[in-house]
Formats: sequence, C-alpha cells, structure tokens
Amino acid sequence: MTNFNFPLESTYAELPDVLFSKLSPTPVSQPEIIIFNPKLADEIGLNFSETSEEQRTHFLSGNLVPQGTAPFAQAYAGHQFGNFTVLGDGRAIVLGEHRTSSGRRFDLQLKGSGRTPYSRGGDGRAALGPMLREYIISEAMHALGIPTTRSLAVVNSGETVYRETELPGAILARIAGSHIRVGTFEFASLQGDTAITQALLDYLIDRHFPEIKESENQPLALLEAVIEQQAKLITHWMRVGFIHGVMNTDNMALSGETIDYGPCAFMDTFAPDTVFSSIDHKGRYAYANQPYIAQWNIARLAESLLPLIEGNKEETIAMAEDVLNSFEQVYKKRWLSMMRSKLGLASAEKEDEKLITDLLDWMHASQSDYTNTFRNLSNSTLISGELYASKNFQNWHSRWQDRLEKEEQDRESSIAQMRSVNPSVIPRNHKVEEALQAGEQSDFKPFHDLINAMNEPYEEGEHLLPYQAPPQPGEKVLQTFCGT
Repeated sequence: MTNFNFPLESTYAELPDVLFSKLSPTPVSQPEIIIFNPKLADEIGLNFSETSEEQRTHFLSGNLVPQGTAPFAQAYAGHQFGNFTVLGDGRAIVLGEHRTSSGRRFDLQLKGSGRTPYSRGGDGRAALGPMLREYIISEAMHALGIPTTRSLAVVNSGETVYRETELPGAILARIAGSHIRVGTFEFASLQGDTAITQALLDYLIDRHFPEIKESENQPLALLEAVIEQQAKLITHWMRVGFIHGVMNTDNMALSGETIDYGPCAFMDTFAPDTVFSSIDHKGRYAYANQPYIAQWNIARLAESLLPLIEGNKEETIAMAEDVLNSFEQVYKKRWLSMMRSKLGLASAEKEDEKLITDLLDWMHASQSDYTNTFRNLSNSTLISGELYASKNFQNWHSRWQDRLEKEEQDRESSIAQMRSVNPSVIPRNHKVEEALQAGEQSDFKPFHDLINAMNEPYEEGEHLLPYQAPPQPGEKVLQTFCGT
C-alpha cells in the first residue's frame, strides 16, 4: 500500500503559513468501515474503483496518505456564545481537495483523526455516536434540499475514547465545498497583517464568489453576497424546523453550507424558543433567533474585512453598516416567500404575512407538530383530527381557502408546491438517539433504517410511518450534546 495514489490537491496550503499546519492523521489500530456513501462518491466523481477494500478503509481512516498530498489542519478563531476564542482544527485534518470534471473543488476532511497543534489538551479523537449523528443529519439535510457538508463514510477506529465514560472511537470522512469560516477571517485579522486577510479574501472569492472578482469594492461585495447566501441557508433551516444549536462564528461556513452537526435537532412541537443544546442556557441559538445570529456573525466578518475597505475608518464603518442593515430585509423577503410556498401560494398578497403568523401562533398555542401540521395541510383531502376541530383553526382554514382562490395556479399545483417543500419525514431526535445508542452497542440496523427512511423525505409510504410520529412523552429527547 506504500504506492497508493489518489489525486488530491492542496491549494489552501498555498495561503500564508499562519492559517494552517501541515501534518498527517494519526494512524488507528483496527479501522473498519461502518458505512460508506457510494452515491455521494459517484455524484462528485470520487473514483474508488481502482482501490482495494483494504486501501479504501485505510485511506478513509487516515492510516494511508496518498502520494503527493499535503494534509493540513486549519487555524481559525471564533465567537463562541458571543465570547472570542482562538481555535483551529483540534481533531480534524483536510487530506486534500478533490476536483470534479466540471472544475468544482471539494475538501476531503477526516474528523477524529488525531491531535493537531490546535487540540488545546484534547485527544484529537471522536466518539462513534457523534460521528453517526453527523452522518445521519448531514445526509438528511441534503435529501431535504438544504446546502450542507456531506458524509462520505464513518470508520470504526477500533480504539476507545474517554469522555464521561469509555466509548468506541470513530472517524468521519466529510466532504465540503471548503472549510473556510467567518472565524477563519477573524483569525486572519487577528494577525495584524492585512496581506494575510487579503490573501484569504482573494482565495475565497476565487473558490466561492468568482462573480464578484471584477467588483470595485470586493470586501463590500463579499458581504452582500454572504448576506444573500446565509439568508437563503437560514430560510431553509426555518422551513424544516432545524435548530443548529451552536451558531458560533467558527460554525458559519462561507461555502454557504450547514456545517458541524453537534447539538443540533429538528423541532417537534412548534415553539419559537426551542433549544436543544445542553450548553445553550440562555437560548442564544434558539430556533427563532437563528436569523438574528446569522446577521450578528456576518457583522463579525465585516469587522475583519474593514482594513481592506478603502476610505477612512468612519467611512468604512458606515459603508459596512449600510450593507449589514440589508440583512433583515433580504431575510424577510426570503422567509415570506418560503412560508407562502409552504401554504401553496405562488403569488404575493398583503394579507399573507398575517395569514402565516396567525397559523404559527395557533400552532404554538395548540402545541401542534411543526412538520406534520404543514404536511397535513398539503393533503388534497379535508384536514381532520381533534387538534384541527378547534374554532380558531377552522376560522384560519377558511381564510386560507379563500386566499387560495385568488391564486392563478390550480389547486393541484398548489398542493404539489406544498408537498415539494413540506417534508413528510425528518430525522426526529428520539429516532436519532435510538440509532446512536444501538450503534454504540454495535447494532447498526436502526441507523441504516433511519438513513433509508430519509432518502426521499417528500414522499409517502408505509415504511415512513414509524418516523413520522412525534415522540411519546417517555421518548422525548430535550437535550443534545456536542460529543467532543
């Protein structure tokens, strides 16, 4: 296996040295692939046809570094729950970048691959449960049509990691458009050398925002593009009731993808203040706060870019603030459009916002299930059930039917529109935890069953019924953990 060759590039390593550290993953004793994602590999043209099963296993565990590659861990900083900290890849290493036939570039990163200069006392390893969680949620997000990093494989390391208890260790092979974060720019700015921030900006524009290359003021053009990008992403989260859990600036990827699935979850009962993260004691990253936090994070990016904006300090701050203030309008426009689509409305009327908020208020007061309520509304037959028999709901339903009558598209088109954006199934937290707990005991059937259920989340089928039901009182999982 010493002559193993798997073409990967490392253009990120051409940036200033302070932004990364070159090193290889730490080998593990007995790697074994638990799940491999052939569909993802085919989608991006990652060809394993000329590698043996043994080579693939050792490659995806970090035991085998291809010839000519230059693996590295990235340095970055971050505002974690509002507090600034210098960070970095403490347990992750980018093996390199895969380039598709169309020229698109993807990072191949191994998470749980050993200590790095940024480990800060950690062991650099990952437990099996959190890596299975990231596989489930990231692939579910992709199936739901939401920009996300992807999971290529989970490998059992054959070793034990020590947290509160002894746990089986694992490595996740992650695919991402890149791992450049808001926190990467915060770290670059911290160096006090504008040449470093400029190099990072040039690289980011080349890789993700080539359309702004000719802009006269690239830093401001980037902020405008990121506002559009992140408003779109957060709108998707709100559409399916997803709660990231830890929207620190180091967890906002400038590729526009959802990244780092730690204490994340999907909301069952609709409640805007829903929090799942065990460490979010004040609700900073609650469901309803996510758009505000996105704007706050982009403001931190703006601060890092200020030295690159031409003009005196007061002028540059004013220009940046003008751009940042556009976020609210951009997001609200996207949110209203998204909510209209959830109700089968293709046109826009003044009454729509109140129609939408009245439904959400009723859902909150009645403790109705977010996913199932919208999916039930998507049915062509009259919605039924004790929950929907209330006078408040019936009054709202009549208003909605009247509003649908104003649509130029026919009722079948409205229903089809609704069914394309209102999933029938999500990875409910109690089902995720059930799969993780079984997996830690080497029973992967619940894990694979859940993965299969999430393949077509907008379809119907008998096999989905166990995954559509909200948790019973004894099944509710109210807290999720980072698992680091």
